[in-house]
Amino acid sequence: MDEASPTQGRRRIVAAVDGSATSRKTLVRAAAEAHAHDATLEVVYAWKYLDQDHLEAFDPEYGAEEAEAWLERFVSEVLPDRPEGTTIRVVNDHAARAITEAGRGAWTVVAGSRGLGGFRGLLLGSVSQQVVQHADSPVLVIPTEPEGD
Repeated sequence: MDEASPTQGRRRIVAAVDGSATSRKTLVRAAAEAHAHDATLEVVYAWKYLDQDHLEAFDPEYGAEEAEAWLERFVSEVLPDRPEGTTIRVVNDHAARAITEAGRGAWTVVAGSRGLGGFRGLLLGSVSQQVVQHADSPVLVIPTEPEGD
């Protein structure tokens, strides 16, 4: 007879991160939601070879192993006492698609509204807008702090 894992059957909160200040807030809020709802926390980072915004300089050797190592450091820094059962997941795909897929069947998806497209007045950034439109789970969007605050 197989023993059930401690996370089997528990609710799941998915946190989408990218290294920005907003994604730090996103991760903290997702961890709080996981604690409040006795849920597991899954941290997702979608990366593509040319998307290295979290690095100081472009690295042509950057790949999946480096992305996983970066995500582990990021989560450890933001959540030194991360919830038990927290998993990290690196996906090589467009952010909106990766987040939507990771969030299938989740209790909640928590994502930041980064708004990098130059339209700061918009409520949602393009990625969070797509996630809200296509997710099959509730989506909690963490707003970006206005400049100067």
